[in-house]
Amino acid sequence: MEIWINPACSKCHSAVQLLDAEGADYTVRRYLEDVPTEDEIRAVLDRLGLEPWDITRTQEPAAEELRLKEWPRDAASRDRWVRALAEHPKLIQRPIITADDGTAVVARTEDAVRDALSR
Repeated sequence: MEIWINPACSKCHSAVQLLDAEGADYTVRRYLEDVPTEDEIRAVLDRLGLEPWDITRTQEPAAEELRLKEWPRDAASRDRWVRALAEHPKLIQRPIITADDGTAVVARTEDAVRDALSR
């Protein structure tokens, strides 16, 4: 499994601590340094079963500058949202764990981390 983290994020820190406590075999991806491509974001969205606006941190300064809250949330706008996430990775909700079974979870809670571990 892989976990996308921002080391400054307390939710990411908690998720990593739980993975370690459970002895999980995982890889850390610091996604602000190792920025995911648009294709990688699309793949994670498919694994999550979510749309890009579902994993966008709309309170970030970049989101406000882009006026993301005003963007349409429809199929025609999906690529625009994905491009924004790739160009501004701070907008990506964190942490995200890609599970071994091909699924993924936004692991902001202990239950979500445990869910990923069970897959």
